Amino acid sequence: MRVRAYFGMLFRNRLRIHPARWHMALAIAPVTFVNSFFYRVQNLFYGRRIRNTEIEHPPIFIVGHWRSGTTHLHELLVRDERFTFPTTYECFAPNHFLVSDWCAAWTAGLFMPRVRPMDNMQAGLERPQEDEFALCGMGAPTPYLRMAFPNRPEPFGELYNTDEAGAADLERFKAALLRFVKTITVRRKQTVVLKSPPHTGRIGELAKLFPGARFIHIVRDPYATIPSTQRLWHALDTAQGFQIPRHATLDDLIFSTFNRMYAGFEHQREEIPDGRLCEVRYEDLVENPLGQMERIYRELDLGDFESARPGLESYLSSQKGYQPNRHKLSPDLKSAIDQNCGSYQR
Repeated sequence: MRVRAYFGMLFRNRLRIHPARWHMALAIAPVTFVNSFFYRVQNLFYGRRIRNTEIEHPPIFIVGHWRSGTTHLHELLVRDERFTFPTTYECFAPNHFLVSDWCAAWTAGLFMPRVRPMDNMQAGLERPQEDEFALCGMGAPTPYLRMAFPNRPEPFGELYNTDEAGAADLERFKAALLRFVKTITVRRKQTVVLKSPPHTGRIGELAKLFPGARFIHIVRDPYATIPSTQRLWHALDTAQGFQIPRHATLDDLIFSTFNRMYAGFEHQREEIPDGRLCEVRYEDLVENPLGQMERIYRELDLGDFESARPGLESYLSSQKGYQPNRHKLSPDLKSAIDQNCGSYQR
């Protein structure tokens, strides 16, 4: 974050920082001045070029609930060298990565874990990442700001469903995302593949912002998705938060977000032209990854699949030892999933 976004967030939350987390808040503060400096440098050298950049190849958006396989699908799709993606460094330094990666990326890499905290997937600054984190750093309205203050009311929850979003916040969100994609395009001219679960309830606005964009929606058994989402928020809130998370109402938040996001998706999917939206089940993707990827290429007209096959096969071979987390369902959680997610997989 830059100075204004960071201190604005702190004061909007009334500096309600746990005593055990003040050291983190104070350590981050000087970094925001560095971010603001590099932002001005990038704007000086690249500002006009970014603004004037035309996105010749509309993005591909991977959408779906957290822990439904969006990351796995993202990793598969970007094995095709005709596509590009925002790296973890670009998402964590969205304000200045064009001018800073040569000197800052290696430093930031010293603090990166080798695996993600919510599962056992590999992490690294060069790997694909969620663009929602970039929006956080750019000071855009995003519900992910909740992670900094997990015990406070969720900010910008209406942006899980853009049908509910206010005009001003929606315009700020779209402007930030458009700038981020243009900045990536300045560096790499291929089709950008973006993955972010919150985009699920935004597909209508995204289709307008990026005419010709394609969407891949992935679903997974909610008996696996919901408990894995619980683990996700426990891990991220603990790692990122300025508060010690209580999570007294975490399940309520998960289900209300689920219902809000999918209300937007089901309504907005009617606005997506034929041949622009493909749906895939995680279980089918795991069982037959090459067959499902070939179907996605065919339905979305992504080009010759055979040229992508070698990269996919190599990646799949490297992942043979991966073991996903296992979860036990309590009767209460199973009942809540049945009540809230009964029509999720059709």
